[in-house]
Amino acid sequence: MTADKKLPSTSSGAEVDAFLKKVAATPSVRTPGERGRLIFAMDATASREPTWDQASHIQARMFQETAALGGLDIQLVYYRGFGEFDAGPWINDPDAMLRRMTGVFCLAGHTQIAKVLKHAVEETRRRKVGALVFVGDCLEEDIDRLGHLAGELGLLGLPCFMFHEGQDAIAAKAFKQIARLSGGAFCPFDANAPQQLRDLLSAVAVYAAGGRKALADYSQKHGGVVRRLTHQIK
Repeated sequence: MTADKKLPSTSSGAEVDAFLKKVAATPSVRTPGERGRLIFAMDATASREPTWDQASHIQARMFQETAALGGLDIQLVYYRGFGEFDAGPWINDPDAMLRRMTGVFCLAGHTQIAKVLKHAVEETRRRKVGALVFVGDCLEEDIDRLGHLAGELGLLGLPCFMFHEGQDAIAAKAFKQIARLSGGAFCPFDANAPQQLRDLLSAVAVYAAGGRKALADYSQKHGGVVRRLTHQIK
């Protein structure tokens, strides 16, 4: 990816509301009696290092908030460097996930979002995945190729929740299209406001583990951006 430093974007109230409303409206794909499954994919190229450190601690809350719903299995997926792509094991222990994430260092390279989406297609064909979360800041790939893969995910019922850091207009456009074609949602976030990202990721995790009703219950118990869900879920 480019080495230019990008200014962090700030989600407006309307953008956050739109994102959470889309999460609330996404059909639940969890089979009763089974643990929810979520692919947590991140850009681990050089400029993402500060946010990677934040996410290493945020993921623990994703497990905590879903424990009462039967738990959540999370698979960490990332890319970095010269074509390096990694999809780890499915993990349901926050400490194990933290050890895995803190063992990864960011390395300069180009984006590999197509690999993320292709992996998600293959994974959910083997066994249903409730949601794909992607956190990144830029894009250096063919948008049409990504759109095709996102459409496949939409047909499989796997929504992509795309979190965009920074002000890269090309990436924002592509992330929005991936979200729309897969039936998911897009939201920019401010890397200097980790509480916002934590709340948004927790909301998606609760959705993946327990569906819309769990998300509605969660929104009524928590403040911040999540509380905006209360009046949006029927």
